Amino acid sequence: MPPPLRHLLPLLLAAAAASTAVAFVLEEATVESIHRAFAGGELTSRGLVELYLRRIASLDPALHAVVEIDADGALAAADRADAARLDLDGAALPPLHGIPVLIKDNIAAAGDGSGRLNATAGSLALVGSRPARDAGVVERLRRAGAVVLGTASLSEWCNFRGPRIPAGWSPRAGQGINPYVPSATPCASSSGSAIAAAANMVAVTIGTETDGSIMCPSSFNSVVGIKPTVGLTSRAGVIIISPRMDTIGPICRTVSDAVHVLEAMVGYDARDAEATRMASRYIPKGGYGQFLKIDDLRGKRVGILRKDFFRFAPGSIQEKVFRDHFDTMRKMGAILVDNLEIPSMKVINDAVQSGERALMLAEFKLSLNSYLSELATSPVRSLSDIIDFNNKNPVEERMAEFGQSYLLQSEATNGIGPAEERAIAKLNKLCEEGLEKIMRANQLDVIVAPGASAHSLLAIGGYPAITVPAGYASNGVPFAICFGGLKGSEPTLIEIAYSFEQATKVRKPPILQHSVI
Repeated sequence: MPPPLRHLLPLLLAAAAASTAVAFVLEEATVESIHRAFAGGELTSRGLVELYLRRIASLDPALHAVVEIDADGALAAADRADAARLDLDGAALPPLHGIPVLIKDNIAAAGDGSGRLNATAGSLALVGSRPARDAGVVERLRRAGAVVLGTASLSEWCNFRGPRIPAGWSPRAGQGINPYVPSATPCASSSGSAIAAAANMVAVTIGTETDGSIMCPSSFNSVVGIKPTVGLTSRAGVIIISPRMDTIGPICRTVSDAVHVLEAMVGYDARDAEATRMASRYIPKGGYGQFLKIDDLRGKRVGILRKDFFRFAPGSIQEKVFRDHFDTMRKMGAILVDNLEIPSMKVINDAVQSGERALMLAEFKLSLNSYLSELATSPVRSLSDIIDFNNKNPVEERMAEFGQSYLLQSEATNGIGPAEERAIAKLNKLCEEGLEKIMRANQLDVIVAPGASAHSLLAIGGYPAITVPAGYASNGVPFAICFGGLKGSEPTLIEIAYSFEQATKVRKPPILQHSVI
């Protein structure tokens, strides 16, 4: 079992002492620039892993973005990638060949047995658990050539332990810190993945979302997040809350990187058969990379959800920035349909706080107990065991401050019964009368909203979204623009998000204090 990150800092610094060609620039490196450096002999996969290990050792004591790293396993995988590159001598390589990846700490990575990582959802209760095999998305990432570097921090239990737990906090990693404004929230449960990508601790990270957990941290940490259509990426081997809403997606610094990672992750998985079979029909022939075109805003109908979403103070930076962005989109040929309103938005928000919450409590217990039952070894085998662990470890789990009310409420459920079925039917109707109706009536390609403000609207139907950096508030906190659509609309979302990103190029790296670099 890999030791906690703080015990590995001396090892990381020693490993990073190896020389690497200076021509390669690590900060803001993309998958494409890394591959160019590999091809040009400026960089090896081992050298890249060492650079990222050094950066993690320097920055993570302050940012708390990483739970565990597997230095030995990652270096061994990097050496294999380097050897394969030499053996193939210019032949085609997998799309993420030799690229280090951080995965969120609710995603199982069994490796080959020598490089297993804990997947604990931030909880001490699962330390020492062993997955029988990689999560479905990790298997696909490895087949695409990715090097699994370690696990990223998160809000404990994906922010589903209780209402008082701060975003980005877990007993395993501590409090995740926004790299732009330390006093600002890192936001939602995939916070560590977003922090790590924003701070250039790695080029590629993976997050998960139930209701805002990719969109919100991507917005607050000025990175690109793709929330795929539910089922497009497998949830097998992942600790999830709701099989109706949970999805696994990339968090990167550019749209193109996120799209290349998405392409590597999608597809049918027999372990998540129903959802991945249904969503596989949405995967375009030729992949998603073909939609990375600079001029694809022309003719696109973009719906602006004003009411309930654009709530900026008159004269604020956000108000001006979005006005400018909409002007840019018009100049690029987009057809903006303004002042749209989701008539059922208040009902949706009420449902999220009542009916959906009760449904999620039942789904969480079923999903978690199923995940625990599939582990090769584990100190806990049920939600009840976890509740008991927390009660026996109140100091470490900060029980007096945060409690575990959601866990207790979830344990009290008895599966999906008539009340839960009625909640599902109500949510389905809200989807039909909400986003689906407004997109059909206005013949929209996408809807647009600020940051993660539309997270519940998009969550209840399993709809996709892409968040792209849009600006920085007067206090320096980043904010994003979100493009959302109906199930399977990823090609259109990619076209619009990439065109917008290339026209605006808003993202800038945070100014960080390096202890060692």
